[in-house]
Amino acid sequence: MKGTFYFLIKPKNERYNNTKKVGDKELILNTEIFNHDYISRQGVVVGLPTEFDTPVKEEDEVIVHHNVFRRWHDARGKERNSTSYIEEDLYKIAIDQVFAYKKDKQWKALPGYTFVKPAGEFIGEVVYSDVYDKGDIVGYRPAGEYEFNIDEEKLYRLKTDFITIKYEHQGEEKQHNRSWV
Repeated sequence: MKGTFYFLIKPKNERYNNTKKVGDKELILNTEIFNHDYISRQGVVVGLPTEFDTPVKEEDEVIVHHNVFRRWHDARGKERNSTSYIEEDLYKIAIDQVFAYKKDKQWKALPGYTFVKPAGEFIGEVVYSDVYDKGDIVGYRPAGEYEFNIDEEKLYRLKTDFITIKYEHQGEEKQHNRSWV
């Protein structure tokens, strides 16, 4: 199965990440479908676009926009699927809704995106990027960061163009000591 201009994906686990295992029981954290904090943002590629080349391949895991798997209520209160929905466990998404992919057990950011670990107000340590090296300390514009949980780590996704400065080491810093930031 292929899409002309779209990736075809399925959720990695479920549409929503709204439960947590506590001992041998499962705790429901959220019951609202509209809260984007609990929508799954990880999928698995089942079909590739035919009209452009991409480093993403079938069966790769991907990090996607929070509205891909979302359900919502229309003005009449009727529950609806996102515009990406094709059928249960199958969604079509454009390239600008895919931010990273997992290749050989390593996450890689797609061109135009950088993922940082928060290190201060509008400052982050690069984790995945197509431009910056892992460990680089960067500053970014306010309101350009979107929170993701990737492999149990809180990261911010930034458009690479929103990064305004790369802090350079002065030679007096100790490795992994961010106190100079």
